[in-house]
Amino acid sequence: MELELKHGDRTARVETLGAELVSYRDGTGREYIWNGDPAYWPGRNPLLFPIVGGLKDGKIHVKGKEVSMERHGFARRQEFTVAAQGEDWAELTLEQNEATLALYPWSFKLTVRQQLTDDGFVTSVTVANTGDEPMPFCVGAHTGFRCPLDEGESFTDYEIKFPQRETCKTLVPDGEGMDWNRTLPCLEDTDTLPLDYHWFDQLDTLIFKGLKSESVRLVSRKSGHGVEVSFPGWPMLAFWTMPHKQAPYLCIEPWHGCSAVAGEGPELADKAFCITLAPGESRTVSYQAKTL
Repeated sequence: MELELKHGDRTARVETLGAELVSYRDGTGREYIWNGDPAYWPGRNPLLFPIVGGLKDGKIHVKGKEVSMERHGFARRQEFTVAAQGEDWAELTLEQNEATLALYPWSFKLTVRQQLTDDGFVTSVTVANTGDEPMPFCVGAHTGFRCPLDEGESFTDYEIKFPQRETCKTLVPDGEGMDWNRTLPCLEDTDTLPLDYHWFDQLDTLIFKGLKSESVRLVSRKSGHGVEVSFPGWPMLAFWTMPHKQAPYLCIEPWHGCSAVAGEGPELADKAFCITLAPGESRTVSYQAKTL
């Protein structure tokens, strides 16, 4: 089921499957969210929970048992309940059920709030531990933005702009996961990364840990149009488009967790940047997109 949101002359649609914001249009009707064309990638804006990325051999230990879980977890495949809705916002919730307990044996309440603003939207995710034992989880965003946004432009007309000059290598994933020591030079005392498909054809995903910046702009050098994404408090940031497809979108992904890292322990709680909540505790993370 889709929900319609409106804020002035700006509109959005939210899908109850996965609690995704699947469309955002500004006052001119310009669409910012990728449309999910399966020729490139059928996703649009999935929520990553309770893992981010893939597991080593697709498996993880939870409470002494080995379980399999698909890449990025199960939340994106689950139907959320509409808890509350206003003209320009909606709150959707997911709680444990038979399917989730088979993979992730904890009681939880996952609340996603999609809120329109004067110039964009805010996505907030609250994870609550409703059980009686510590609960580990990872969480991430995976928002696909159309790139290019306007006719007559190309993907390579766009660049990623950081508010601070950055010197940061990108992690190099492979079939076994990642290694903090396996990196490639990427940002070298610069605030600008021109988009080029060769990065994604070579690496699949650009993954950064330790950025000074807490926001980033995806902007056209031709028109100046684009989007600014703010992600304060998120320890990792990734950029992705389907390799070898010349795909017309870019995903901007704040992460609290990542794929398997060499040397990590077998338990979910051992994963990098995993959050563990005490019984009754909750944690909210959010990111904001502003149109340019």
